[in-house]
Amino acid sequence: MPDYHIHTLPNGIRVVHKQVLHTKIAHSGFIMDIGSRDELPQEQGLAHFWEHMAFKGTQKRKSFHILNRLEAVGGELNAYTTKEKVCFYSSVLDKHFEKSFELLTDITFHSTFPEKEIEKERGVILEEMSMYLDTPEEAIVDEFDAVVFDGHPLGNNILGTKESVSGFMKQDFRNFIDRNLSTDALVFCSVSNLPFEKVVKLAEKYLSDIPRIEKPIHRLPFNSYVPKAITIEKPISQAHCVLGCPAYALADDRRIPFFMLNNLLGGPGMNSRLNLAVREKHGLVYTIDSNYATYIDTGLLSIYFGTEKKQLKRTTSLVLKELRKLREKPLGSLQLHTAKEQLMGQLAMAEESNIGLMMMIGKSILDQGKVESLNEIFDQIKSITSGDLVDIANDVLREEHLSFLNYVPA
Repeated sequence: MPDYHIHTLPNGIRVVHKQVLHTKIAHSGFIMDIGSRDELPQEQGLAHFWEHMAFKGTQKRKSFHILNRLEAVGGELNAYTTKEKVCFYSSVLDKHFEKSFELLTDITFHSTFPEKEIEKERGVILEEMSMYLDTPEEAIVDEFDAVVFDGHPLGNNILGTKESVSGFMKQDFRNFIDRNLSTDALVFCSVSNLPFEKVVKLAEKYLSDIPRIEKPIHRLPFNSYVPKAITIEKPISQAHCVLGCPAYALADDRRIPFFMLNNLLGGPGMNSRLNLAVREKHGLVYTIDSNYATYIDTGLLSIYFGTEKKQLKRTTSLVLKELRKLREKPLGSLQLHTAKEQLMGQLAMAEESNIGLMMMIGKSILDQGKVESLNEIFDQIKSITSGDLVDIANDVLREEHLSFLNYVPA
């Protein structure tokens, strides 16, 4: 990635900015090192509920004024929650950047969680749960987390449970934020054509009155994996399967090689091994892919496909066959070169998305304290050998190490 600038305010909040001269859109947001894995057992779904409630009222704005503030000038205001992050972000024309900055600060630090709005949004989230449960290809991927991370906060669904969401009150949000929010563990990140000096000046204007809050992050490490195979009957017309296992953590030196191995296996390219072997050659699936998610202390490989119930066993066997090939047969020099070029091209194209770039910068600062340049990542990719990939495949992709979750028609 090209150069970025970073400034730390006296209260510990870091401001990171990338200037892109050829755009008129300013993307910015607050990313906090707080996620669903930081919830107590009775708080499941609270981080995600907070994401919703940030738009429902602050000390000086009601819900309508928050939603209308940027929409009225053609901008967008949004948020997301993951296992380890909560983010509030916006996209506006550059001339409205200050308006956006002030609003993001307001909803991040001054939400009031009105009781009436909690009741209304509770219904919205329960509907979101129902919609998700009616989509088995999404539900099974989340439920697979519970299979792999059984008994650990990483296994909890980000949406929570109907029971937990039904019970949240105003004080629960305050308790969660008070326990987890730290100014040392949040970043304001932006990508726009604005000079860094202007971004810093606005940060000093809107963030200087935020008191310094220092709280160590105490996250329960995950070290208790036991492979499982689970089949659940559901009122569906197609069989769905996810298989996978824990993988390398964010700071592991093998993360980039494994990312390339996963990309080769079932990445977004139509020429992925799984797509060629299962869809193109045998016509057994419409969608098949693999995903590698990283966390601070572990990772997760998950392979998903949907197929006819009678083809479930055959499709699973074909997937296992592709994993076995990666363990037993090193890539030839041309195959290795092609895999590297494909991944580097995909990463370069991803940086064309300025909003994605903004989020990546902020997350990298939180997780690693730096942002690796594209050239630095390319150098790591270029140094990968066929032997490295075979060793990693034999370490992670062992058949006895895998867990399976199947949804089958009742």
